[in-house]
Amino acid sequence: MLWIKAFHIVFVVCWFSGLFYLPRLFVYHAMSEDQVSKDRFVIMERKLYWGITTPSMILTLAFGFWLLWGNWGYYMSWWWMHVKLALVALLIVYHVLCWWHMKQLREGRSLRTHIFFRVFNELPVFLLIGVVILIVVKPTL
Repeated sequence: MLWIKAFHIVFVVCWFSGLFYLPRLFVYHAMSEDQVSKDRFVIMERKLYWGITTPSMILTLAFGFWLLWGNWGYYMSWWWMHVKLALVALLIVYHVLCWWHMKQLREGRSLRTHIFFRVFNELPVFLLIGVVILIVVKPTL
């Protein structure tokens, strides 16, 4: 189980690196005015999303559910695990929203400014804080 946990943590780190960097690319993409820059950001965003972030999410979920399955009765008896899984669900929603914004920017249809993307970029930090506190502290009521 320790190998599974180690790989789960590795892919969580990789997933979050993409979730932190992709919206930062959106900031620069939204600020760019020339087509060469916009085209460059389209390529960078696509490669980051499909080459690193999405595979890392899939492997994070696979190893996470493997860990969960290995001790289902214990984990599912605690309220904090249910909250943690809800936060993971919100991370998946955020991941899909990144895809949607990436698509809007690529097609030149985004109405969002770089300021919106600066705020959007900070959202996964709060989810990460919640997930880490819940899984490490395992608070009791």
